[in-house]
Amino acid sequence: MVFITAWLLVPRNSVWPSAGVTDIVGRVLADAMAPILGRPVVVENIAGAGSSVGAGAFLRTPADGHTLFLGTNNQAVMKTIYPQLPFDPMADFQPLALVARQPFVLVVNPAVPVRSVPELLAWLRQKRDAANYGAANPGGSNHMAGVLLQQKAGVDFTIVPYRAAAASVQDVVAGRLDFTIDSPTMILPLLRDGQLRGLAVSTDAASALVPGLPSLREAGVAGYDMTVWQILFARVGTPPEVLAVLQAAAAKALAEPAVRQRLAVAGCETWPDAGPQAAAALLASEIARWSPIVAAMNIMP
Repeated sequence: MVFITAWLLVPRNSVWPSAGVTDIVGRVLADAMAPILGRPVVVENIAGAGSSVGAGAFLRTPADGHTLFLGTNNQAVMKTIYPQLPFDPMADFQPLALVARQPFVLVVNPAVPVRSVPELLAWLRQKRDAANYGAANPGGSNHMAGVLLQQKAGVDFTIVPYRAAAASVQDVVAGRLDFTIDSPTMILPLLRDGQLRGLAVSTDAASALVPGLPSLREAGVAGYDMTVWQILFARVGTPPEVLAVLQAAAAKALAEPAVRQRLAVAGCETWPDAGPQAAAALLASEIARWSPIVAAMNIMP
């Protein structure tokens, strides 16, 4: 029997009005894996550069399975935007499990005179650079969601940089920004309170996690598809017997109904196939997909 005390590193975003989605997913997973492993799983949030600081800290830990990393979509684009980063997700990260996925939600301030995606696109074509979109960190999930909208819909707008996505959502509520695309964890309470107006979700099809909204593709933005995800990683070089224990623990945790319910409350769902092979395939496909988009849109740090 291999005994493991795990230390889970989670990229941190500023908290407003609730914990960020990756932090929530990490804590749900840690709570579920601890009794399975028979050891505590301590969550450490590390902020900076769209999770690159956390990834760098992870790569400085021993490859023994004691420290794990909860990676996100950011890992698919950061090496293209920051080529000087001292790590390569494909070469240095060992996928253990696909943990969760979620749609992002396109929202506008209620004062913006649109109630549908076609109306928003017409308004953006009229306003052009005068329309403001809030996003955090070049390469962050909500930044890439906006870039993808520019590319697929052929519209221009100003992307206003923020240190954290939560602050940009706050400024959409306050009317200092016109719109954004971000996590249902932050967005759904604000939709229910009428502080924001939802227009669409970012996934290829409508999502039961955000009822009543079409997908951007369904609303007329051909080719738009962005699923936000979290993958649990160990270090490449971790002993196979340790990887086997961690993979089994993650799979057992993600199969628990209570875990799925906690994730659903946060606007997330598990994957039909959450295994390490599926996680590795997703990471590879996302890097292949996003690298040319980053290059075409000339995204710079």
